[in-house]
Amino acid sequence: MHELLSGTRGEKKFLLGNEAIIRGALESGVRFVAAYPGTPSSEIIDGFAALGPEIGAEVEYSVNEKVSVESACAAAQCGVRSLVSMKHVGLNVASDAFMTLAYVGVKAGMVIVSADDPSLHSSQNEQDNRYYAKMAGVPMLEPATPQEAKDMMVAGYEMSEKFGIPVVLRTTTRVNHCRAPVVLGEVVERKLEGSFTKDPFNLVVVPMVGRKLHLKLLEKLAQIKELSETSPFNTEEGTGAWGIVSSGVSALYVKDALRELGLQDRVRLLKLGMTHPFPEGLVADFLGRVEAVLVVEELEPFLEEAVRVVAQKCGFQGKIAGKEFVPRAFELDTVKVKEAVAGFFGVIHHRPQIFAVPEDLPARPPNLCPGCPHRATFFSVKKVFGEEAVYPTDIGCYTLGLLPPLQMADFLICMGSSVSTAGGFSRVLQRPVVAFIGDSTFFHSGITGLINAVSHNRNLLLVILDNSTTAMTGHQPHPGVWLTREGKGQPRVDLETLVRGCGVQKLAVVNPLHVKKTQQVLQEMKAGLKDGGVSVLISRSPCPLFERRMLGIKQKVVFQATGDCRPCLDDLAQLGCSAFVWSQDESGEACVQINEVLCGGCAVCAQLCQAIKPKKLEA
Repeated sequence: MHELLSGTRGEKKFLLGNEAIIRGALESGVRFVAAYPGTPSSEIIDGFAALGPEIGAEVEYSVNEKVSVESACAAAQCGVRSLVSMKHVGLNVASDAFMTLAYVGVKAGMVIVSADDPSLHSSQNEQDNRYYAKMAGVPMLEPATPQEAKDMMVAGYEMSEKFGIPVVLRTTTRVNHCRAPVVLGEVVERKLEGSFTKDPFNLVVVPMVGRKLHLKLLEKLAQIKELSETSPFNTEEGTGAWGIVSSGVSALYVKDALRELGLQDRVRLLKLGMTHPFPEGLVADFLGRVEAVLVVEELEPFLEEAVRVVAQKCGFQGKIAGKEFVPRAFELDTVKVKEAVAGFFGVIHHRPQIFAVPEDLPARPPNLCPGCPHRATFFSVKKVFGEEAVYPTDIGCYTLGLLPPLQMADFLICMGSSVSTAGGFSRVLQRPVVAFIGDSTFFHSGITGLINAVSHNRNLLLVILDNSTTAMTGHQPHPGVWLTREGKGQPRVDLETLVRGCGVQKLAVVNPLHVKKTQQVLQEMKAGLKDGGVSVLISRSPCPLFERRMLGIKQKVVFQATGDCRPCLDDLAQLGCSAFVWSQDESGEACVQINEVLCGGCAVCAQLCQAIKPKKLEA
């Protein structure tokens, strides 16, 4: 039995926040789970994928977040509890479905986990998705700990089912990825099979239906607002004439700060776990017992704005502050919050000594793995197209091509944007345009951009970096995979057929680890760009980590620099493999050695320098 299925009511388990979310869903009888992976939410869908057969649930790695919401809401319409998880920017993709789903509602509980990423640990922005709940008009819960994450999942399903509306569980990276004791409930058994009752005048959202459903949504929100006023997740602690309003992990930083400042008996903390609909009555009552209020929250002033509205309504005369003292960008921590609390309330405290990072530490930027086929692709494209070309890129491991020495990324805004923006660049520039996109990202949202480029006869080369997995988020499958842990992935969507089906006439497939052949094909495609139109190069070679970790394929060779490779140094420097160790030979000239522990055995460097030879690894 999987560990997350074991344990009875009252037992404690030491769970990751994302594991606690899974457990909460299991205790609620969830039977349909859909997601596109994205840090910090990926462990949720991966955990359910491991559990699926044991719990009899349908677990879907969806092609993108919009599809995951659409799939799961259908299950919820049929009386089957469903879960969707995604990182914060995923809700941008899903928002088209999400906004109208709030109107249509659900028949069984449906929870949408939106995992925000303050400080952009692995994201392109740090948007605050609490505004999505307010904009869509759906209830939102914000856990601070794994225990709350588990408990709020259970409460979220009950609320969703009671009011017939999806519920957002908004987490942040520190909640998803921290580990803490969690008191368990009972895992609930439910059936996957549902039933559907036709009701087009409530389920088919044409304008006349949408107008009616919007009014129903507003009625639901009024009822749910009453619930938020008495929610057990909205708690108050402490005494005194000063007040702090907070939510999520920020509230934990406040508790630490108050303890370290010795203010527990002078400050009341109102910790909000249900933040939409906003509990105005609860907050008004809180304001009636304090003289000044500081709002402590990460990112945008979501709570602060609501508190100020309540203060205006109830005539609060005290001082309210938030982002004047609390940073608006990046994650908070206890030190930042202590500074804010002490500054606002005028408390003297001693600032901690700032740890200074030694200036002589070597820089270690993120880098493509040794043996990564993307590096070989970038090297060959740069050899053929050089600095003149413009290189729009996309979301995935290959975004690291941004860094020196490759520097093969000129523009990026979101998933799937590389081919769309390449179309725009090609229309207004008299320069070659070469766009990069991964196979998973192409299926996610690159297809529409390719169709657009073909239909408008844009002049560009799209390079699809096909490593046969979703590598950056942990090797999840996608519709085109041919390798799975179990063997061949069937049925699968054939990438070449799909690209041709989009109208692409000029298509080639290469193995980027074959450097000479790849560059030959690229030269031909570069010449073809003079004729206009869209060309596509599928650069296919499996992610070596996927092959070794997931499929058990063992590396057979490493490579060694055995002699004078000075004539090849320029090429090796451009390749920039992270297994290279640069040093000086006896004459003081630069030379390269290869760290055999890091070497991935891809053989690309050996094709650039005859002094580099293979060394067979012992079995």
